[in-house]
Amino acid sequence: MPRTKRRRRTGSPLLPTLVLFGLGLGCCIAAGVIWLWSPDTATVTAQHHVPASAVTPLPVTPPAVATAAPASAATETETGDEVASPAPLAVEPESPEPTEPAAATPRAESPWKPAAGDGHPRLAIIIDDCGQWPVTERAFVALDFPVTLSVLPHVRYGAAIAREADAAGKGVMLHLPMQTISGRYPGPGTITVKMDDEAIRAEVAGDLAALPEARGVNNHEGSLATANRRVMNDVADVLVRENRYWIDSKTSAASIAARVTRERGVPTASRDVFLDNVDDEAAVEAQLREAADRAREDGSAIAIGHPREATLLAVRTLGPELIAHGIDLTFASDLVH
Repeated sequence: MPRTKRRRRTGSPLLPTLVLFGLGLGCCIAAGVIWLWSPDTATVTAQHHVPASAVTPLPVTPPAVATAAPASAATETETGDEVASPAPLAVEPESPEPTEPAAATPRAESPWKPAAGDGHPRLAIIIDDCGQWPVTERAFVALDFPVTLSVLPHVRYGAAIAREADAAGKGVMLHLPMQTISGRYPGPGTITVKMDDEAIRAEVAGDLAALPEARGVNNHEGSLATANRRVMNDVADVLVRENRYWIDSKTSAASIAARVTRERGVPTASRDVFLDNVDDEAAVEAQLREAADRAREDGSAIAIGHPREATLLAVRTLGPELIAHGIDLTFASDLVH
């Protein structure tokens, strides 16, 4: 008797479809809950924040990447020891600008007369590391007494800040990155001891060409390079040719930078006081008073700070008081010889 073929029974596709739909819906709900309760990661580094009411709003777009160095980052001091960095490099460098010689923009007429010859102690305040935090830097530009902004080459806001500071009658310098003993990278445009003479001179000239408003130069870090006579001779060659002055930031006790530039006939001076190794308004005020005392003792002094909120508040508050007590606030260019 022939066997009857039994028809295979197929399952319904509805159940797997419902399972997959349920899993997908659950994933969507979970992702939404996580997104709603997760903290905002776009934070602002407090040390460079300035209240919006304190400055003119920025017409430029803030950097897409703005990562502050960790609190343990260090910079060099006049003793060669390392301390908490007052102003770590905070933005990605822009592409290097062309290094062809550029005509220097005439400096705007300053609203302040040089303080030389009247017997008053003179104090120059230099703000280093500019070109990275334009809100804070523009607040320094807006001060109604002299300050000098030292601008890093080839950083995002460097050229704009240099132009604005110059137009406002403030002093402008090139903050020349130079090699450190620690190996920390000082930023684009760095001078190193391994570069040959031609390369050093070309790099200094290119950094100056990127900031034609700069009338002088001081070193950014540079504990290794500023102790090297060959390197400093090459730097001095360019300063003589370009008619620029030199301020030794004295990031190391071993620096011979001021000695070499002075020997080569470059108008030269050196830093006396760092203002903000401690990021606190009262501490910066104390350092400013120390700088004023040094000016009274020696006739003049140079203080270096950074574009930080505490430094801005201290300088803005104490500056008029120093003037009222007989201190002539002046430009770094007025104190070189």
